[in-house]
Amino acid sequence: MSNAEIYEVFEHVHQNPEISLEEYETTEYIFNFLKERGFNPIKFKNVTGLYCDVGDFSADSLKIGVRADIDALWQEVNGIEQANHSCGHDSHIAMVIGAMLKVKDEVLVNKGVRFVFQPAEELGLGAKKVIEEGVIDVLDYMFGIHLRPIEEAKDGYASPSIEHGASGSVTFKIVGHDAHGARPHLNHNVIEIGSDLLNMLSSIHVNPMVPSSIKMTKFHAGGKSLNIIPGSAEFGIDVRAQTNEVMTEIQERIKEILESISELYDVRIENLDMHAMVASQSDNDAIDILRSAIIDTIGPDKLLDPIVTSGGDDFHFYTVENPKLKGAMIGLGCDLTPGLHHPYMKFNHDSMPVGSAIIYQAIMNAE
Repeated sequence: MSNAEIYEVFEHVHQNPEISLEEYETTEYIFNFLKERGFNPIKFKNVTGLYCDVGDFSADSLKIGVRADIDALWQEVNGIEQANHSCGHDSHIAMVIGAMLKVKDEVLVNKGVRFVFQPAEELGLGAKKVIEEGVIDVLDYMFGIHLRPIEEAKDGYASPSIEHGASGSVTFKIVGHDAHGARPHLNHNVIEIGSDLLNMLSSIHVNPMVPSSIKMTKFHAGGKSLNIIPGSAEFGIDVRAQTNEVMTEIQERIKEILESISELYDVRIENLDMHAMVASQSDNDAIDILRSAIIDTIGPDKLLDPIVTSGGDDFHFYTVENPKLKGAMIGLGCDLTPGLHHPYMKFNHDSMPVGSAIIYQAIMNAE
């Protein structure tokens, strides 16, 4: 295996981004790339993405999972709305395939590795859909990797776990009646309702020792006719909490507030959808394996402590929904700026062979 193949995969996926649940060409590319190199990949039956086994999957073998997320974001880049790999998933694919190519040359005794190329991480749905495919049940360990912003990890350093918080969204529509601008007594102005809603959200107080945030990130009301007082609007709220317990508490408080809004202003709350990615529940044994892999690959002086971040990742559904599965994610330093999800995110591409080598070493160290 040469580093050139890591860069080849990265460049192709980077130039051909696809959004969540539409990763058709990405799936085909990975499938064909692996087939051409002697692997036997298997596409998922009910969703985009695929997996591929290497080594021994007999009943008493140690079974290790390695995940790469494959979807891109949809955002404006240079004035154009488009799919864009600004979260590093293109590099994750490249690093995992690099590790696969290296593992392929090894004789794995009583050990099997399942490489999972997962869709729809950005929607927080992909891990659950992979679980539904039934390919996680047999695994003992699950490892992942993610590029980290320069504030969390400088280039050349790596962490044996990323302790993500729970992250969620609340979307809904407030439905009332429009009224003429000259007759404000005939309806409730949904913009004013939205203002009250903002104030009520700011009154939610949870344990201050647990980092959390609640932010309205969508408020669409009104139209082209400025003499109409809008009665309906669409809303979106971003919610963050470092623990699953506080996330649940915040969600319940938001439900109570929406019920109060509905009753107070005689409006309906429609299309309410509350979704959350769980906070990490990393396993100490998995962290120890990744820690030793980092030390073996780049040395103890480049080893970081576990990274605690308010960002989220649906990787943690694997371990939360499968308590016997031991999982953790590598946090890879790569001088990433200005930040994840920034439309012009950039990082040191020479970090990818390092990340790939850490994944490989973790597979070899697992026992």
